[in-house]
Formats: sequence, C-alpha cells, structure tokens
Amino acid sequence: MRQLTAYAMSALVIAAVAFAFAPRQPAPLAVTQILADRVQVNALVSTPQRLIAVGERGTLLSSDDNGRSWQASQVGAGRDATLTGVIALSPEVLIAVGHDGWILRSDDGGQSWQERHHDADLGEPLLGVWSADGQQVVAYGSYGKFLVSSDAGEHWTAREMPGDGAHFNGLDGGTDGRQLLVGEQGLVLRSSDGGQHWQQLPAFYNGSLFGVVRLSASRWLAYGMRGHVYVSGDFGDSWQRIDVGSSQPIYGHAQLPEGAGLVLVGAGSRLIRLDGQGKLVAVDQRSGLGTLTSAVGLNPRHLLVAGEKGVSQGAQQRVASTGMEQQP
Repeated sequence: MRQLTAYAMSALVIAAVAFAFAPRQPAPLAVTQILADRVQVNALVSTPQRLIAVGERGTLLSSDDNGRSWQASQVGAGRDATLTGVIALSPEVLIAVGHDGWILRSDDGGQSWQERHHDADLGEPLLGVWSADGQQVVAYGSYGKFLVSSDAGEHWTAREMPGDGAHFNGLDGGTDGRQLLVGEQGLVLRSSDGGQHWQQLPAFYNGSLFGVVRLSASRWLAYGMRGHVYVSGDFGDSWQRIDVGSSQPIYGHAQLPEGAGLVLVGAGSRLIRLDGQGKLVAVDQRSGLGTLTSAVGLNPRHLLVAGEKGVSQGAQQRVASTGMEQQP
C-alpha cells in the first residue's frame, strides 16, 4: 500500500480522508474546513441534506457543505449533558442520545431539536441509538439501560434485558429481524425477531466490545479494546480474530457507500480499512488527530472522522487526507 502525505496544520476533530483505488497518483483531496469552537465530537451522521455532529456539553452541529463549515443547532430544553450518538430515521427526522438518559428529536433535518427523555436522577448515560425501519427505535447504554420507541422517537419506555447490568456499547441489525448487541466483558446478545427476544451468546473475548457491524445476514464484525477485531460467518455462533497490528482500542466505524467496505477508527489516529467481507485491506495512522470516535462515509473515496481534538476556527487548522491504493 502506498500512502499520500498527510496535510496537517493544527488542532482538528473532523478531518477529510480520501481513499484512491486506481494504481496511480490520485488528485489531492480538497481541504475540509471546520468553522466551530473546539469541542469533542462523539458521533456523526449523514443525511441527503446535511451532516450532523454531536458531542460534549450538548453540542449539536450541522453542515450543509460536506463538512467545510459548521453551524450550531437550536436545542429546546438545552442542557450541558454530553451527547454520544445520533441517527437519521429519515432525511427530516433524527434522534440524538447522551448522558442522563437524554434523548433529543429533530423533525426538520437537524436544524432544531426537542427533548423527548431525560433522567438526571439516575445520571446513567445512553451510549447509542439504532433503528431498522425508521419507526421502531432503541436507545441503549450503561448498566443495561435499554429504551424502546414505537413512534419514531416521540415516546420511550424502558425494557429489561439480559446481561446482568453490563454496559451496552453497540448494536446493529437489519429489516429481517436479525440483531446483535455488544458490550463490556465480551457481552454479545442476539435477536432473530427484531429485538423482541434476546439470547446471550458465549463470550469469545473477555474485554469490552465497543461496536458491531452487520456485513450480511450471516456475516458480522465486532471490535473493541486493545485493537481486537472479530468476524463471524454464522450470525455469532463462532468468531475468528482479525490481526490489525495494533493494541490500541477501536471506538467507531463507517460503512462506505456502494459496497466499498468499511473503516474502523480509534486511539492513536488510526484508520483500519476492511473490505465488505471484513478482510483487512490497509492500516493507516494519521498524525495529531488523537483518539477518533466516529466516522461517516460521504462516498467510496471520501470519509469524515471525528474525535477528541475538537474543531477550531481561524488560520490554524488541521486537515488530514490520505490515499490508500491497491497495488496492481
């Protein structure tokens, strides 16, 4: 693999990454400018109209130009709680979740948000949100917290789950009802009926799993602490480890459009590229981006990543671009 030179200048949280697949020198990727205050960004989502980023102290940002500039969104019942996850149920309806059981809903594509759930007494963070059909939505998080909505996030109820109160860190699935939920201490729960019933699978790893990706109905990928990545070809019955050459934790992922595979992101500004079957393609390490927590693919060659560094305004900014080419 050949790597293009990373263009860096100063602190950044969201950076543009380009992958070039032809065996030639690709054209340089245009700089993506982030015009916002420094803030940790924990999750990204892309809609046909804009990009949405959420993070610490209730931060909600939107971009209408593929991340070149960012604006703060209006939040009803604004709080300082950290936001940890966001999804788009449709181009107009989005759900964001965070600490203190905080759930926000937008029905105008992320320009304004309204509070739909908050529980400051328990103070337990929600760590993610997921939906298969845009109507049935689940929010999950610490100490086995699991909330469900049947009306696209308008109302929420708690559901008891197996797992002995372990933290739930990641969930994925499909419209066929197959879902996997992963968490701390190697926890994996499986559902074949759209989340109505869950089965706890035997642990294949004793560390925390931070995310899971459905590659097909039978093929799944899970990742977590110390650079551990696993692939299952039988819907979680058995798992095989993929060596990615690192012991640094992996916190997030993005599936690239048009079946171009996926990218894992984590500590040390590391990007791990895999194909659509979960086979390792390339590993790249950017300079100075710190811990990366999330990513979103704009097209098969353009990826935005987010993490701890925050976004910065002015002349001093850091933008990373990288190309990974397949050798002929």
